[in-house]
Amino acid sequence: MTEQERLFRRISAFRFSMWELHMFLDTHPNNCDAAKKLEEYRLKTDELTKKYEAEFGPLNETSSQTSRWAWISGPWPWENGTEMDGDL
Repeated sequence: MTEQERLFRRISAFRFSMWELHMFLDTHPNNCDAAKKLEEYRLKTDELTKKYEAEFGPLNETSSQTSRWAWISGPWPWENGTEMDGDL
């Protein structure tokens, strides 16, 4: 396994753990230990993501250089210019 693959797997594992903790906190909002762990994993994920992007480039199109709302600027599927006339 290359260093790039190893680093990507670590980032993916932390992201998965964050998602699980987030769902847990939806049903247990007063659990301070889980909230602390979520913040710890978020900081670690940010650190690893910066390292990955510095060495190998952006992980995806929503990297830190891209607006999180960039996906909404393109045409919607029904705005592709092939609107149908009449009923289906």
